[in-house]
Amino acid sequence: MSSDDVKHGMTRRSAMQLAGTGLAAAAVSADAKEADTACYARAISGGVLSIYALSSRAFRVRFAPDGALPKSPILVDARTVKPAGGRGSGAKTLTLKHIRCNVADDGTLTFTDAKGAVLLKEKPGRVLTASTVQGTPTYAVRQAFASPEDERLYGTGQFQDGHLNVRGLARRLTQVNTQISLPFLLSSKGYGLLWHNTGMAELNPSTEHMVPVHVGDAEGGETINVTTTAGNAAMKRRDAVFEGTVTLAEAGRYCFQIDVGQAMSHKHHVEIDGAVAVDITSLWLPPTMSFFADLSAGAHKIRILGSANDKPTLGWSKVKPETVLASPVAEAIDYIVIAGPKADDILAEYRRLTGQAPLMPKWAYGYIHCRERYHSSEEILANAAEFRSRKIPLDVIVQDWQYWGRYGWNAMRFDEKDYPDPAALTAKLHAENVRFMLSVWSKADKKSEVGQAFTARNAFIPDTDWIDFFNPRAADFYWGAMRHRLLPLGIDAWWQDATEPENDDLVGRPTAAGPGEKVRLFYPLQVSRTVYEGQRRDAPGRRVMILTRCAFPGQQRYASAVWSGDIGCDFDTLKRQIPAGLNVMAAGHPYWTVDAGGFFRPGPSQYTDPAYRDVLLRWMQYSVFLPLMRVHGYQTNTEPWHYGAAVEAEVRALIEWRYRLLPYIYSAAAEVTRYGTSLMRPLVMDFAHDPAALDEAHSFMCGRALHVAPVLAAKAVTWPVYLPEMPGGWYDFWTGERRTGGKRHDVPAEKRIPVHVRAGSIVPLGPVVQSTAEADGRELTLRVYAGADGVFELYDDAGTDYGYEKGAFARVPLIWDDKTRVLSFGAREGHYPGMPVAQRFQIVLIDANGEAAPVAGTYEGRPRSVRL
Repeated sequence: MSSDDVKHGMTRRSAMQLAGTGLAAAAVSADAKEADTACYARAISGGVLSIYALSSRAFRVRFAPDGALPKSPILVDARTVKPAGGRGSGAKTLTLKHIRCNVADDGTLTFTDAKGAVLLKEKPGRVLTASTVQGTPTYAVRQAFASPEDERLYGTGQFQDGHLNVRGLARRLTQVNTQISLPFLLSSKGYGLLWHNTGMAELNPSTEHMVPVHVGDAEGGETINVTTTAGNAAMKRRDAVFEGTVTLAEAGRYCFQIDVGQAMSHKHHVEIDGAVAVDITSLWLPPTMSFFADLSAGAHKIRILGSANDKPTLGWSKVKPETVLASPVAEAIDYIVIAGPKADDILAEYRRLTGQAPLMPKWAYGYIHCRERYHSSEEILANAAEFRSRKIPLDVIVQDWQYWGRYGWNAMRFDEKDYPDPAALTAKLHAENVRFMLSVWSKADKKSEVGQAFTARNAFIPDTDWIDFFNPRAADFYWGAMRHRLLPLGIDAWWQDATEPENDDLVGRPTAAGPGEKVRLFYPLQVSRTVYEGQRRDAPGRRVMILTRCAFPGQQRYASAVWSGDIGCDFDTLKRQIPAGLNVMAAGHPYWTVDAGGFFRPGPSQYTDPAYRDVLLRWMQYSVFLPLMRVHGYQTNTEPWHYGAAVEAEVRALIEWRYRLLPYIYSAAAEVTRYGTSLMRPLVMDFAHDPAALDEAHSFMCGRALHVAPVLAAKAVTWPVYLPEMPGGWYDFWTGERRTGGKRHDVPAEKRIPVHVRAGSIVPLGPVVQSTAEADGRELTLRVYAGADGVFELYDDAGTDYGYEKGAFARVPLIWDDKTRVLSFGAREGHYPGMPVAQRFQIVLIDANGEAAPVAGTYEGRPRSVRL
């Protein structure tokens, strides 16, 4: 090593074990080293640059004051491999099978693929500035990368700004209600970028700022009923007007970011020179919102409408061919680059590094019914029985908050006045093949019995009711309380609400992990980890299912699904949820859903209002094709029969399609676990070659076969749908009509959501059933779409336990040869308890001539072929 090499701190601690997923991380390579050693280390002005080869397609880069490498809280497989080019310093090229890292004389890095095409290039000028937080030393960091004009970037999690492509967009990554911050970017250029930091991050932070002047309040105001961390509450809000001037040195495209100066917002309304630039209103919104504007040089008048209590600032920057990541609290510049070329390659490696997502219980992929809220055991049982009597399929019914009644917030106890025997309640639901999900918070009333026990153990974050899950003793006691108070009741799934914690509440507070700012994004992972590991240990025969409002990279390994939070219900809100969910997928978290119908609803008028019925049905259509299908609504009886017979019939038909699609959806979910793929797929995952597809923010793939384009306007009779370039074209899922790819079509949509199937697809369907307990796989319809060759891996298992981790599952390879018109069944791999030995099938061929007559047959696990 040369004299400027660092001779200490180059070995990191052993990687965090993959706790409880039951899936070993994929092998790295034969020369993987348990002692995690930098393949490159060099002292540069201001710090030490260290590079680690994590696998054949991933490098980790760290620029730190001393070259030390603490144990990663994010990675579960942090072993290193030895790249070609050896270890050392100076200008050189480090070569792995799928990625190269070129180190320039000044230490600037360029990453290329195996053929030398540039994936990602640093811009000179790393920023590592000493600072303090709560009196503790820290660093403010910043790293810029070149971004070519034709690049699209996806990810960073769930935001309410409506953007899918985040190139040039300013985003402040904080954890608040309706916003989930996942600091991972997926590029159309074939790479992924993980910002390895548990503190707050900023994407493309604004370089200029202005504080507008409060010029007056609107007349009157309104009283609204909202959810808070203390329950339902009436709040009076009055709009205010703020004004100012922005002066631009040159014309061009600018990104603006408004910050209302409060923990949460309810309105983001900005006008530039009298034209509305952004206008989003809801009962809860994140405090920051970003938008683009094309402006001339000179002065521009700004007008902002917000709350009278707002203290807004407006930031802006000219959009440049660069991507900037920054954190005000960090230990180092620390990031991981993953090479594709395909998005699935990138996400598979991301999951190998941060943890595979276990399979949810099969019933989680059915219909999940929720409302705010059920008030008694009697009410829950009556509604479950009504679903059954009306033949509306159902798998999970949910008890939202406040079942604890007189015992205090999250007392982990049902108030016997309304829930006299919770164990009997669960048993009666199970007898009807209905599962029970319960809301359990990460906070507790300090006056409650369990709250007093937390206080005695110093388990609260100071001056809050939030449990300090960074304190192992507190986390253990939290699960211990759930184990003794709730787990014996037979509860099937856990709804971990407000796990941000709500209102970004770690800021300025100490935790067992240090200042809250250092772990500002990390809290939700710790909550899910506590519950997942506890149940895997104490109820090992039951699959874990957690629904939570927030997430962080790696949280997928804890059977954690997220949802959209307390959103509105109108078409604009529905429209914004599509890119929000797709960017959760692009950021590597595979399970996401919405409050179908919206959380905040119109009140009693919703049951008879034709306009709301219209938007409700569009929400329901969309939800059929999400990773999880779930309804929820604030102060609403969300059961479909309350909306009239016509709506009930349409909702029933949609839920029935969810269950018919179960063999397809569950097989796709198995691919998520086995191969690290995604079930809900932004079009970049399958059509990176099609520039027009890359800009489609409101359509997506459900699995690899189904293109879904939700209807986002009232009274729509047709809907414009861009179908990506695809050999063999596309078929309308509902009618079989063939349509060409690479163009936009006006598709009939008055009573249905446009869904298309790519040529060469094999789509397995099951019969209509009332729950997944009846979905035994004995009868299947296989729809084969001609025009290209195709494959499908049909998967099934027992559905409720972890036997699949030990090989108790069955996979059947299906292969379609388009030229010979032959569908081949491969030999069945594996076995599980209750597996049907024989499966009856009907094969339906759809081609340019329409739908052929079904061909019936039986499959008994041996190879066979059927000519169509």
